[in-house]
Amino acid sequence: MSKQTITVIKGDGIGPSIVEAAIQVLEKAGCDFNYEYVDAGLTALEKTGELLPQATLDAIARNKITLKGPLTTPVGEGFTSINVTLRKKFNLYANVRPVISFKGTKARYENIDIITIRENTEGMYSGHGQTVSEDGQTAMASSIVTKEGARRIAEFAFETARREKRKKVTIVHKANILKSTSGLFLKTAREVAQQYPDIEAQEMIVDNTCMQLVMNPQQFDVIVTTNLFGDILSDLCAGLVGGLGMAPGANIGKDCAIFEAVHGSAPDIAGKNLANPSSVILASIQMLEYLEMKDKAEKILTALRDVIASGDRTTRDLGGSFGTTDFTQAVLERL
Repeated sequence: MSKQTITVIKGDGIGPSIVEAAIQVLEKAGCDFNYEYVDAGLTALEKTGELLPQATLDAIARNKITLKGPLTTPVGEGFTSINVTLRKKFNLYANVRPVISFKGTKARYENIDIITIRENTEGMYSGHGQTVSEDGQTAMASSIVTKEGARRIAEFAFETARREKRKKVTIVHKANILKSTSGLFLKTAREVAQQYPDIEAQEMIVDNTCMQLVMNPQQFDVIVTTNLFGDILSDLCAGLVGGLGMAPGANIGKDCAIFEAVHGSAPDIAGKNLANPSSVILASIQMLEYLEMKDKAEKILTALRDVIASGDRTTRDLGGSFGTTDFTQAVLERL
C-alpha cells in the first residue's frame, strides 16, 4: 500500500508553530505519512496575491486529507471567508466538533464528552441574497435549507453515534419560530431518526439547548443542527472544556476531509512560542480516527491527557508557564 499523503496548510500567526508541533507528535507516534505543504490565507496572499491559490486547491483535491492551522481572512469588502470557500468548493457538508474534558485544565466541568455535528454548507451561511438597501437603512440575507442537505447531515450524525457507540442524538432547531427552514430541518431529521431505533433521538429548541449546556452539560452526547446554531453551540461546548485551545474541528465531505484548529491565528502571540498546540494535536487525532488508525489516535490522546493532567510543562492557558516547544516535548517524551 502506498503512503498516505497529507496536505498541510500551516496557516497564519501561531499556525506554523502549532502545526509543526502536531506533525512532530504524529511522527513520534509512528504515523508514516508524506506531507505536502501548501499556503493559504495571509501567507499565500503575500506570496501569490491570492488567499487560496490554485496549487493549494489542487493539493487538497489530490490528497483528500488536509491538516490545517488557523487562517486569517482580511477584514473588508471583497474577501470571502477562506473556510466557507473551502467548504463549498469541496462540498464538506459535515462539520464535526468533539469536546472532551481533560483533567488539569481550568474548565468548570468534568466528564464532558459531546460531539456537535453541524450542517456546513446551507442555512444562514449559504451567503444567498445578502443585500443592503441603497439608503443603507435595511439589510437582508436569506437562509436556505434543503431536504437533501438536512437528510445528509442527520444521517451523518446518527451514523457517527452508532459507530462511536453513543446513546443519544439531540436535534437542535428553532422550528417554533423559523417554521419553514428550521421546520424542514426538524421534520427531515425526525424521519432519519426513525431508521435508527437503537439510538435515542431528542429534540431541543436552540435557546433551551444553550441553557441546558451550561446547567447540565453531561446530558448531551451527539448534537446535530444547522449551520448558524452549530457554529454558536460548538463554541459554547468548547467553553465547557477549557476554551478553543482544546477544541478541534473536522470538515468532512463524501471523499475529502479537512482537519483544523478552530481558534483564530492569534497574531499578538505569533512567533513568541506561547501557544497551546492541543487543538491541532486533537485535530490530528480526529484525522487518525477518520483514517481508521484508532490505536495511534488513542496513543496520542493518552500522552496529551497525561501531560495536561500532570501539569508537566503546560502552557499559560492551562495554568502553566511554558511555551509551545516545551509542551510538545512533554507529549513527545510520553510517546
